[in-house]
Amino acid sequence: MQIKAKPPFLKQANKLFKKNPYLKKEFEVVIEKLTLDPFDPSLKTHKLSGELKDFWSCHITYTIRLSFKYKKGIVELIDIGTHQEIYNQT
Repeated sequence: MQIKAKPPFLKQANKLFKKNPYLKKEFEVVIEKLTLDPFDPSLKTHKLSGELKDFWSCHITYTIRLSFKYKKGIVELIDIGTHQEIYNQT
């Protein structure tokens, strides 16, 4: 599986890791699992709905989520943050 991340995602992730350094290690574990299998049960990967219907989400921690697009062996990282930060965007 190939993992891609555009500059806006990287900026958001770096901002989050700066506030919460412990999340960086958790994020690395999730990326490793996504590389092997984006639907690993431990990730709790699920399809989003509504305006975000083209995206998937998985857990980094109980409160932090990672949203991504999945297509033909490519996982494109879209957003990272709390449930509210990711899902309640308008």
